[in-house]
Formats: sequence, structure tokens, C-alpha cells
Amino acid sequence: MTNHLTTASRVLLGTLFVMFGANGFLHFLPTPAVTEAGGAFLGALAATGYMFPLIKGLEVAAGIALLSGRSVPLALTLLAPITINIFAFHLVLSPGIALPAAIVALQLQLAWAYRDSFRGMLDARARPARAERRASAVGQVTQHA
Repeated sequence: MTNHLTTASRVLLGTLFVMFGANGFLHFLPTPAVTEAGGAFLGALAATGYMFPLIKGLEVAAGIALLSGRSVPLALTLLAPITINIFAFHLVLSPGIALPAAIVALQLQLAWAYRDSFRGMLDARARPARAERRASAVGQVTQHA
């Protein structure tokens, strides 16, 4: 049952991000009305010239990764700041929280399902791989001497 829930969440979240990411380039969905503050925020992002293509490109790439089931933890990591901003935007600047809350819930469920993949990122004492290799190599030389 859990595996089916994880697969359904992954496919649904992937579909949402591919669809909304592609819409950022192809404009096939109607533009929803936003508040004045929301419009100012979106206008500032658009004025940079690179932010929307970057965000929407990441949404499409991560969505494809979710749909394919490959590199899911990486996709979730790339989508995390985007998801937080979608949720905050709809909470503060342009009310309409149902879909953003569902996206957060899907992403949290998937993060929990793939939690073992995040252990290294969350290790407070993580070291660069090269330093670990050197330390183990030194230990091996000392043991043989």
C-alpha cells in the first residue's frame, strides 16, 4: 500500500511540475488573477529576464525526474525552495492555498518515503569525500606498518 501511495504521489507531483513548468514557456493555461502585491512580485521576477526560465526549467526537469522515477531525491531537493515559495506566495501575496498545500503535502510525503536518501545531506558532521578517503588510506597504511 505504501509503495502505491509513493508512486501515486511521485507521478502526481511530477505531472503538476511538468505541466506548470511547461506552461511557463508555452502559455497554454489561462493566467489566474493575482493581487496587486502578487503582480508586483511576479513582475519583479519577470523583469530579471532569467528567473522565470530558471524556475520553470527546473520545474520541468525535476518533474520529468519524478515521472521517470530516476533521481527522485535530487528532484525533491531542487523543488523544495520552489515549493516553499509557491506556498508562501499563495499564503501571503495572492490567497488561494488549496493547490499549494497539496503540493507541499505531496512533497513532504515523498521526502519521508525517500528519507534514507537524505541522511548524508542532513549529517551535521559530513566531510568531503576526498578527506574521508585520505583518512581511511592513512589508517590502512598505519595498520600495515
